[in-house]
Amino acid sequence: MDVQETRLREVLQGQTQYRVPLYQRPYSWTIKQLERLWADILELAETHETSPATTHFTGSLVLSTGQIGPNGTEFLVVDGQQRLTTLSILVAALRDHYAETEPENPAQVARLEETFLVDRFKQGDDRLKLLPTQADRPAYRSIIAGAIDHSTPSGLIDAYRFFRTKLRLADDPDDPHDIPRLEGAVLNGLVFVAITAKGEDNVYRIFESLNNTGMKLTQGDLLRNYLFMRAGERGEEVYDTWWLPMQKILSPSDLEALFWIDLIWRNPDAKAGDIYSGQVDRLRHLDQVGIIDEVKRFKRLAELFAIYRDPDQESDPEVAKRLRRVKSWGIGSMDVLVLFWLRLRDDRRIGSAEVSDALHLIESFLVRRIVVGAPANSLPRIFNRASTELGDAPSVEALRRYFTVGRKFFATDAQIADAVLKKPFYYQGRPHQRKTVLAWLEEATPITWLGVERQAREHADISATSIEHVMPQSLSPIWRDAIAVQLDDEGGSVDEAHEEFLHTLANLTLTAYNSELSNRPFTEKRQLLEASGLRMNHEIASRTDWGPLEIRARGRVLSERIVSMWAGPLADTDADDSGVRWKLAIDAVAAIPAGRWASYGDVAAVAGTHPVPLGQFLATKQVPGAHRVLQITGTVSPGFTWGPDSPNEGVDVHELLSQEGLEFDADGHASADQRLRVSELAESIGLSVRSDEEPLTEEDGGDRNAFLAQLAAEQAPSTLHGVIELLNAWERLGGRVEFGTGNEISCILVLERPERGKTISPFVIYPYGSIEVAFQYLVNRAPFDEPELRDALRSRLNAITGIDLAADRLESRPSFPVDVIASRTARDQVVEVLEWFVNEVATYDSEFAA
Repeated sequence: MDVQETRLREVLQGQTQYRVPLYQRPYSWTIKQLERLWADILELAETHETSPATTHFTGSLVLSTGQIGPNGTEFLVVDGQQRLTTLSILVAALRDHYAETEPENPAQVARLEETFLVDRFKQGDDRLKLLPTQADRPAYRSIIAGAIDHSTPSGLIDAYRFFRTKLRLADDPDDPHDIPRLEGAVLNGLVFVAITAKGEDNVYRIFESLNNTGMKLTQGDLLRNYLFMRAGERGEEVYDTWWLPMQKILSPSDLEALFWIDLIWRNPDAKAGDIYSGQVDRLRHLDQVGIIDEVKRFKRLAELFAIYRDPDQESDPEVAKRLRRVKSWGIGSMDVLVLFWLRLRDDRRIGSAEVSDALHLIESFLVRRIVVGAPANSLPRIFNRASTELGDAPSVEALRRYFTVGRKFFATDAQIADAVLKKPFYYQGRPHQRKTVLAWLEEATPITWLGVERQAREHADISATSIEHVMPQSLSPIWRDAIAVQLDDEGGSVDEAHEEFLHTLANLTLTAYNSELSNRPFTEKRQLLEASGLRMNHEIASRTDWGPLEIRARGRVLSERIVSMWAGPLADTDADDSGVRWKLAIDAVAAIPAGRWASYGDVAAVAGTHPVPLGQFLATKQVPGAHRVLQITGTVSPGFTWGPDSPNEGVDVHELLSQEGLEFDADGHASADQRLRVSELAESIGLSVRSDEEPLTEEDGGDRNAFLAQLAAEQAPSTLHGVIELLNAWERLGGRVEFGTGNEISCILVLERPERGKTISPFVIYPYGSIEVAFQYLVNRAPFDEPELRDALRSRLNAITGIDLAADRLESRPSFPVDVIASRTARDQVVEVLEWFVNEVATYDSEFAA
């Protein structure tokens, strides 16, 4: 390695060409970097007036010796090409500024051009002192030749225009030395540390060490560079034939996303920062032909990705329609799964009809989740793992089963019917997603609601609409009287009814006249809605009144429409309200043959629960074969009982298992070779279980198990299961759990706040039967020190069946029964409240940090 400090003048003069290799990314400097460079140059030029020897360090310039011949030396620019390219453009801008302002002095122009930009004794690209990477060459050639096509989009041309403008602004007609001072600052004051690799130095290793660890380039950039280095002498062919077309149809961010998606299909847990290392590990063993085949494969995937990004390119009308719809949902986590189905079709493993059905199922999954208010933070994990979980025979039915099993919140028809009238849809998901659902419901609204033909005042342009509350957010006296009339027969207050139905899907519509409708009486709203071009508004206008009765009626219509439009999960009739499939647990236990054993965790994974509530369930039920379920170590649980009315009452478990052929060591541990694993256990009852989350095992100990043991002694299995699910959800939201040390071991939900160096806690769970809402603690924790926010927490919890926190308890510690979360529906709602809590804290802390 040769290392020396050098000025820009010394870099560019002489018979030297700097060639940017194919593996380098195209020019990417933006106005931000240009402004910073220009500010440094202005400051340096000003300093030179009193201290002409002052220099400004510009960074490293890492070079590799290329061809050396009679016409000079060629260097490959390993690092520093963005700066070198920018400064060459600046020299060209200086040249052209002189040509414009001093036409009588052509020698000034020739001096800059022939010393620092071109070698006048060479031809073609050989004459350029700097030869950028291929994508940038046409624009760079035009700048050097002074024949710029300004209609051509190019970052290089943008940079040239930037410098031309800055030079004009800096040129004072009364100061003949201002531009020469700037030139001197650029050529004599900007200093590089030039590092030149010689001999057999591995150029790419230098590049990799400079950029992979420091993250100067993106992961996609690094992978591209690796591929071109491995392509060797065929690099030009690979670039022109496969890479450049791929680069033209996908943005740099989409290209990087493509490499990540390709990695996710193999490793669902890969992170965006693993793209380079993960792909290189996969590609390392390939020869040159294999590397080129990989580039070809990436090109084909890029073409499929481009179809997804622009569904108008799709030839099948139904697939194009479905692509537009899922794309309009606006979440990038879906890309992994959508591209997977397009790839299956491209591999001729499925047809367009199956792609369309799969996309419709993804749409159904998303719509049903937002209607019931499922948390969105689990979607990346769900979509990333789907292709792996579907196995070697992917099908739409397999995808539906995948969405159904586990804790994926694929809402059932009953949950949809309940949510349409109870969930605050106005606050679910993202605003455009809520509007999208309403727009799709509008498309499905039967035209027969139009009745006789009429002139619609409002054209049915969904893009111009916004979401409108039919029963308004602010009740006028007329509205209050109208609602009160309906409540005379069913009881309750106007305010309670207003709070109950206001933000539900059944009370929402789309209109372009939101401000006109406002809180007008329904008789006036009805006229505007009747004149609308939207059919759903005609449905509403067909009613003479609008209150709880009409909202419930519309809720029934909408829920029926939703379940008919969007397929739900597979029937799971053996799951109780807690979400545990106890019938599967019973079947799995019964399937353990004599002479074999399974752990509580194995059976729990099949049933969709955890070992502790499973053990509790088996202890209270008469389940054949339950004695073959052991602890993870192969030992009989100390708390094992034969269950009520068992014919084996009084029989020694060890003795019976030994008679059945199970082998134990001297310490009472069953043989690991005789254990049935989860996959074997599931297969024995006709299932294929790939749990999307690791179950809590018997080895997970400490305070958690002591707390769960107390909980198991006091509560039903469904409640125990619900608490475990709630703790898991809290940890997925970024929280942690702590446990008390008293006789009754409490469980505290804690959220770290690194920006503030504090913690905050919403709940404390007590095994003897309550979940305490820590308002008294929150009084001293921003942002919940605001009474309005604590009241919002109370209101959200009170919307859940079984919870009723008094309004005057906002500075104390009210509680609700722990068995509320035995219900899967209620538990999901509590998780939603916790997600809202976490988001409120995160938003406040980010503003505090700013």
